[in-house]
Amino acid sequence: MGLSRALRNFCPYHPLATFDVLLHVATLIVVVTVFKKRLLAIVLALWVFVFHKKNKDETNRENLSYVVPLLIATAITGVIGIAIEKFVPSGGPKEVSARMLVTAAILLSTLWRKPGTLGIGTMGKGRAAIVGIAQGIGVFSGISRSGISISAGLFAGLSREAAGEFSFILSIPAILGALLLTLGDLGEMSAAVSLGSLSLAFFAAMVSGFLSLKVLLKIVKGGKLYLFAPYLVAVGILGLLFA
Repeated sequence: MGLSRALRNFCPYHPLATFDVLLHVATLIVVVTVFKKRLLAIVLALWVFVFHKKNKDETNRENLSYVVPLLIATAITGVIGIAIEKFVPSGGPKEVSARMLVTAAILLSTLWRKPGTLGIGTMGKGRAAIVGIAQGIGVFSGISRSGISISAGLFAGLSREAAGEFSFILSIPAILGALLLTLGDLGEMSAAVSLGSLSLAFFAAMVSGFLSLKVLLKIVKGGKLYLFAPYLVAVGILGLLFA
């Protein structure tokens, strides 16, 4: 979303903005695939709640408890994201580079954070709001959406596994929202980007996204999110010096 935001600030329409969002849809498919069991369980729990409100199944109640935190975090993300898109300039390469250093500092700070014990269903409204605010800030180019939202979850007391799961499930409505905002530009994009190029890029994004997500979840569970910081520091400093 950072690339599409930067492009929209330079011009009302740019085919790469829509292209970027479509590649995010590829990663969305990956997220849905990886977390399909949890997502299906949440949908089932909602169905049972609507049509069988007296259901006493503990598993359904647990999955239903995910809904409110997800809704709160999504709503806050949407408000902050729209406000930033509308009123705050994305800045040039140096600003983006500086934000990479900020992301690196956030990831490094998790090194001193002891693992929490809370699950998504017990995180409460306040902690959900904290993660929602973090994801909203992730709209800025140079700020890692997943990095800042996972870090926020960890500092809010979530377990490592819960923080990672919540961050990626929370990305689903964000990506769908970005897609809806760019649907009107699909025709212009198709004239600028060939179907073959789009298909190849979409497939590559799915494959790389699947492998990256699997690796990232292992890194998060191992408490080693800070490992991405050196790369961000290097790129950020180079950008500040030579951009």
